[in-house]
Amino acid sequence: MYPLLKDPFQKNIDGKQTTLFILKNKNGAHAAISNYGARWINMFVPGEKQDLINVIAGFDTIEAYQQPSATYYGATVGRYANRIASGIFTVTGNNYILAKNNNSNHLHGGNKGFNAVVWDVIIANETTVTFSYLSPDGEEGYPGNMEVTVTYTLTDDNQMKISFSATTDKETVINLTNHAYFNLNGAGTIDEHSLTINADFYTPINENLIPVGTFVSVNDSPFDFRNAKKIYPNIYAEDLQIKYGSGYDHNFILNKKGIELSLAAMVEGNISKIKMDVLTTEPGLQFYSGNFMDGTNILTNGTTDHHRTAFCLETQHFPDSPNKENFPTTILKPGDIFKSTTIFRFYNE
Repeated sequence: MYPLLKDPFQKNIDGKQTTLFILKNKNGAHAAISNYGARWINMFVPGEKQDLINVIAGFDTIEAYQQPSATYYGATVGRYANRIASGIFTVTGNNYILAKNNNSNHLHGGNKGFNAVVWDVIIANETTVTFSYLSPDGEEGYPGNMEVTVTYTLTDDNQMKISFSATTDKETVINLTNHAYFNLNGAGTIDEHSLTINADFYTPINENLIPVGTFVSVNDSPFDFRNAKKIYPNIYAEDLQIKYGSGYDHNFILNKKGIELSLAAMVEGNISKIKMDVLTTEPGLQFYSGNFMDGTNILTNGTTDHHRTAFCLETQHFPDSPNKENFPTTILKPGDIFKSTTIFRFYNE
C-alpha cells in the first residue's frame, strides 16, 4: 500500500493536468514522481530491519509544493540551477537580464523556473517515467527555445537514475539538477548523518552566496569530507564560509576528469543504517544543509520541515559559471545536445 493518494496530485495548472506516477522494483522499493516540476516526491527503501523508510522529505499534495517555502522540494530546477550574480549574464555579446529572486541574485531559474511548470508525459511505466518541457525563447529572460527532457528510472538494485537532455535554437546557458531533500533516517535532524564528498577543492562564496571565483583546498577546514565524518559539529564551525552560508551551501569541485559517471558522495543514516551513493557526470556538487528550513511545512510523515531536518546534494555545473571564465562552461549552442546523468544508489549492507 502506497502512502500517497493520487487525487491530491491531480490539478489543472496553467491549463495542463498534473498527476502522480509510482515506480517500483522487485525488492519492494518504490518512488512517487509528479509531472509538476518533474518532481521526485518520495523514495521508500529497505532499512536495516528491511522495513521501508521514506528517505525523501516531501508533501502530500500539489498545493503544498506551490507554497513559496516548498517550491524546490524534489523538483527539477532550471534553466539555471543555483545562483547567477546580479541576475545578469552575457552570451554572443548580448546581455541578458534575469529576475532577482534571491536577494540581489537570480536563483534556480527565476520567479517561475522549471520547478513551477507542468511537464508533458512522454513515457510512463512501472520503472520509468520521462517528461518533456519546451521553454520558450525569453522565458524568465533566457534566450532560445529550449527543449528539455528528464527521465527517472528505478532499478532492481535500488538505484534512482535521473537523466537530463536539452537542445536550443539560440546560444544560451543551462544548468539542471534535481533538488531532492534527503533524510536517510526518515525523520529527525541530519546532524548525525555520516557524509563523504569526493572533492579536494571547493568554491568559496561571498556574503551573497556567490562564488568569488577561486578554487580553495578543503585541507584543514570544515569542508574536508574526503573521509566520512558526521555533519555535526562541523556545521557550526567558527569559519567565515560557514557563517556566510549559515551552514553548508557550497559547491564542491568533484575529483574527476571529463564527463564520466563517477562517485561524488556517500551518506549514511545513523539510525536507519541506510547508505546512499551519489554518482554523476557533472563536475560539481552543491551540499546544502537545510539552513533555511523553518518548520513552515508539514511533511508526509506528519512532522514539520524544521531547521536541518533534511539536506540536498545537488549535482551541477558551478554557480555563476556564466560570469566566471575559469569555471566549466554552461554554454549550450544550437546543434549541440546537453546531457547529464545522476544516480542515487541506496543500500544497507
